[in-house]
Amino acid sequence: MKVIIRKNSAEGSLWAAHYIAAKINAKAAVSDKPFVIGLCTGSTPIETYAELIRMVKAGEVSFKNVISFNMDEYVGLPVEHPESYHSFMHRYLFDHIDEKPENIHILDGNAKDIEAECAAYEKAIVDAGGFDLFLGGVGEDGHIAFNEPFSSLESRTRVVTLTQDTREVNARFFDGDFNKVPKQALTVGVATVLSSKEVVILAFGSKKARALKDAIEGPMSHYCTLSGLQAHPAGTIVCDENSIGEVKVNSYRYFKAVEEAENA
Repeated sequence: MKVIIRKNSAEGSLWAAHYIAAKINAKAAVSDKPFVIGLCTGSTPIETYAELIRMVKAGEVSFKNVISFNMDEYVGLPVEHPESYHSFMHRYLFDHIDEKPENIHILDGNAKDIEAECAAYEKAIVDAGGFDLFLGGVGEDGHIAFNEPFSSLESRTRVVTLTQDTREVNARFFDGDFNKVPKQALTVGVATVLSSKEVVILAFGSKKARALKDAIEGPMSHYCTLSGLQAHPAGTIVCDENSIGEVKVNSYRYFKAVEEAENA
């Protein structure tokens, strides 16, 4: 596992955007196969998406040969609802870049057969060639996507019941009303994320500090699903000084030294 530490979320977000763009460009230089990426929602990736939009408009990267799969969606929330993840992704990314509409994949939380929707989503990822890179965030309790604590590390795309903590955190997007937050969601599984060739997780702010400590220094456990990244051969956490604050001083120094050595 690599941990990239930046002063604040703005610097961390820029690092992530430029890293993603470099990976897209690197594959395009040697192959005509599409770059397959997993994408997340929430407040954390907004600055990264803003920089990717700028880079697309500046001609520094193109999404014309990119296939994307979003990690989750609420069950029962209309697609046109401003807080649906369909709306979020179009508002903060898709409406501003050159990705082809047919290459955009988001789980359908209103599907008549939810189980079939989840199975088809997993198959579509495999048929696309699997993820080249998965961009994710992490919850305050260490969950990735909607894989709440005690989700199986071998889980795949499925319907899940959201915990009270998660619904309370997300209530800020629903006029602060806990009761407006859907009780269920569709989500890719932990194993779905970890099947990617690379995984990049964004974690900013002091509220994410305990989750990072558990994921980086604790045991690999279904209690903190992000800890599954410990077993990934190319897992990277991009964080800021506040979110890394609870790890041991020597761990902090180690990750800083590794990055300095690689960039020397």
